[in-house]
Amino acid sequence: MKIAKILVQGIVQGVGFRPSVYRIVNALGLKGYIRNLGNIVEIILFEDEKQVNDFIAILKEKKPAISKINSITVQWIDESRYFYPKNDTFEIVESSTDFSGASVIPPDLAICDNCLEEINDSKNRRYKYPFTTCIDCGIRFTVIENVPYDRDKTSMDDFPLCQKCEKEYTNPLDRRYHAESTCCETCGPSLKLYNHKENEINTINPLEKAVKLLDEGKILAMKGIGGTHLITKVRDNKPIKKLRKRLNRPNQPFAVMSRNLETAKTFTEVSSKEAKSLLSKERPIVILKKSKNYDFAESLAPELHNIGVMLCYSPLHHIMFDYTDEPAYIMTSANISGEPMMIKNKEILSSLYGIGDYYLLHNRRIINRCDDSVIRYRANELSFIRRSRGYTPEPYDLNDLIKTKKINKDLNILALGPEIDVTFTLQKQGLAYVSQHIGNTNKFKTYEFLQEAIKNMRNITKTENFDAIACDMHPQFFTSHLANEMGEKFNCEVIPIQHHHAHGAVLAMDNSLDELVFIAADGVGYGEDGSTWGGEIMYTNINNYERLASLSPQKMPGGDISTKYPVRMLESILSNSETYQGEELESLLSSNYSHYFQHRETEIKSVLKQINSNLNVGITTSTGRILDSIAVALNICGERTYEGECSMKLESFAYGANGDLKIEPQFKKINGRPILDTTQILVDIMKLISNKENKKEIAAAGQKVVSEGLAILAVDTASKMGINNIGATGGVFYNEAITLATKKYVESEGFNFVQHKNSCAGDGSVSLGQSLIASSKIN
Repeated sequence: MKIAKILVQGIVQGVGFRPSVYRIVNALGLKGYIRNLGNIVEIILFEDEKQVNDFIAILKEKKPAISKINSITVQWIDESRYFYPKNDTFEIVESSTDFSGASVIPPDLAICDNCLEEINDSKNRRYKYPFTTCIDCGIRFTVIENVPYDRDKTSMDDFPLCQKCEKEYTNPLDRRYHAESTCCETCGPSLKLYNHKENEINTINPLEKAVKLLDEGKILAMKGIGGTHLITKVRDNKPIKKLRKRLNRPNQPFAVMSRNLETAKTFTEVSSKEAKSLLSKERPIVILKKSKNYDFAESLAPELHNIGVMLCYSPLHHIMFDYTDEPAYIMTSANISGEPMMIKNKEILSSLYGIGDYYLLHNRRIINRCDDSVIRYRANELSFIRRSRGYTPEPYDLNDLIKTKKINKDLNILALGPEIDVTFTLQKQGLAYVSQHIGNTNKFKTYEFLQEAIKNMRNITKTENFDAIACDMHPQFFTSHLANEMGEKFNCEVIPIQHHHAHGAVLAMDNSLDELVFIAADGVGYGEDGSTWGGEIMYTNINNYERLASLSPQKMPGGDISTKYPVRMLESILSNSETYQGEELESLLSSNYSHYFQHRETEIKSVLKQINSNLNVGITTSTGRILDSIAVALNICGERTYEGECSMKLESFAYGANGDLKIEPQFKKINGRPILDTTQILVDIMKLISNKENKKEIAAAGQKVVSEGLAILAVDTASKMGINNIGATGGVFYNEAITLATKKYVESEGFNFVQHKNSCAGDGSVSLGQSLIASSKIN
C-alpha cells in the first residue's frame, strides 16, 4: 500500500485546519491521520495517488477562511514507519515537536459573528462573557509561548476546561475543536475592578461598574488582549486634560474606540475602503478626517483635521458599549512615555498609580504584548503607520526574491531595526517575520522588551542560530550595540545597513521590483558621511544603493535639541541666506518668534554664535526639519512634544487650502550632487508672510514646493539612469498633500510612482529592509 506524507506550511495552526481536514477526509472515505508537527501540519494518507490529489484539490478550495497555505509537499514513503489508524478511519492525533518548519500561528483577530451572537444571547451560556472565542477569532499570538500551538503551550493552560468546554474542545465537528483559547465563565479568565489604592471593589459585574465610573468622568486602566489601555470620555475636556497632565502628553492626539461603523460615521468621514478596514478581522486604528458634525473635546486631537478611530475587536469591548450611551471612548496605550505597554497586573497597579482612577484587570497572562495597528488612506491608497496587532506574526513571503536569486532561502537573518519606531525581523526559510511594534529602544524597559520579543519569536519559529545580524549604520544606537552582542553570541557576521537603503529595499520588495529610484523623506537617517540624511534621491537594486541628489545640507545648532525646538532650525536656515543676516535676522526672530526660544533674545544671540562658530552643530538634509521650520515660520507649532507634531499640524493647517499661491523650487549643486535649495524656500515663505498672504495658502505652498522639488530631482535622476519606477518612502509620506503632489508630478512626466503596500513608509519596516539587504550580501 502507498502512503502519502503531506506537509502543509503556512498559517495552519490555531485556525481550525485539522478539523477541516478531518471533515474533508471523512467525506471522501479516506484513512490516515493528521497532527501538528512542530511548526507545520503533517497529514498521512493510506491511499493511492489519485485519491491524494483529489484530497489536496478539495483542501485548497475548502481550507479555513483565516488559514493561509504557503506550500504543500507530498512524499511517498515506506509504510512500516507509520501506525495504522483504528478501524480504518482518519484520526487527529497528538502533536509532535520533531519538525522545525517555517509556519506560524495567525495573529490575534477580532471577535467573529458567531461569538458575537452568543455574547448577545441571554439564553446562551456565554452571554456577556468577555473572553468568548472560537477557532475563527480571538487571541493567538499574545498568549503563545511555544509551538506546536496547543493549549499547554499558551497562557490558557492556566485555565483547565470545564466539562461543557471540554466536550466542545474534543469534538472535531464543533467550531471550538482545539480552539486553544476556548473557555467560559465557569472555567476561564475573570475580571476584577480596583480603585487607585489597589483595593478590589466588591461588585457582581466589574465591567458594568467600570463603565459607570467612566461615564462619571473617571479614567480607567483596562487590561485587554495584548496590553493595557487608558480610557476616558471623548466629549469632556476635564478628564482628557487630567489624563494629559498625568501622562505628560500635552498635545499628542488620542485614538478612540467607537461602538460600531454607523456611530463612527457620525463624527468622521469614512470612505468605503476605510470602512472595510475598520470592519476587517484585523481591526486597526484608521486615521479618519473629522466630519462637520465632529463634537468631541478640542483637547482630544488638538489642531489636527483627523483622528484615529478603531471599532470594538474583543468581546470585552462590545460588552463595555452595551452599558453606555457614549459614541466612543478614548483608548490610548497605557505606558510611561517611550516605554512598552503594561501587561502584568502588579505592574499596572503600581506603575499607573496616580494616572488611572480605577483599574479593570483580568487574570489571563499576556505572553506577547502587542500594540494596536495604525493605518491611513491617502487618496484611497492604504498606508501602514504601525503594523502590529492583527498582522503580527504573519510573515512576508520572499519567494519572488528567492526565485530571482536576490536572497538565499537557507539563511537565518535577524535584523534589529533603527532606534525609535523599532520592529525587528527574523528571516527564515524564505519567510520574513516582522515583530509587533517595539518602540523607543532608548528606554531601558523597551530595550528589555525587544530582547524578550526576539526570544519569543525564536521560540515560535523554532530558530536556534543565525547566519547574520543586521542593524542600522548608526554606531550609537542601542540596537547596534545589541547586534554586536548577538553577533558574538551566535558567532555570526554583523552587517550595518544605511537607514534609507533599508527603506528603499523594502519598498522595492513590496512592489516586486528589481530596482528603482526613490525619494527618502523623513526626520533622521545616519548617512555614510556621518551627517543626518532625510531628504534624499537614491537608487537601489536591494543589494546596493547610491545617493544621487538631496535637499540642501543645513546646520542643526545643538543637534537633537533643534528637533525639539525647531525655531533653532529656522534661525539656522535663514542665516544661510543673503536676505537675513546679523541684526536683521535677530530683529525678525525677536519680533515674531522669541516666544519659541527657551531663553528668548539671549538664546537667539547664542544660537547665531553657535552657527557661525560651528560649535556642537550637526549637518542635516532632513525633510522633517524643513517642514518643522515652515510650521514655526507660520507660528503653527514651535515645540515638538510628540513625534512629528509640527509637521502634522502643518498638514492640518494647510488642509482645505485652494492652492492659490505658488513657490518655485530652485536648485544648486554641491560637490556635483544636485540639491533642492531649502534656504530659498524658507526665504520665499518669509516674504509671503511679510506680504500678509493667507497663511493657510502659504502652508499649502510650502508643502507643495518641497514635494515638487524632490519629485523633479527624482525624475531627472531616473531619466538619466533609464529607470521608469520612482518610489516614495519615509515618514514624510504619511502626509497626504505631500504624497499626492509628488505622485502627480512623477506621473505627469510619464514615470510609474510606487508606494508601500503591505509595509510601513516610516521606520516600522526598516528591519525588514535590513534583513533583505543582509541576506542579499551573503547570498
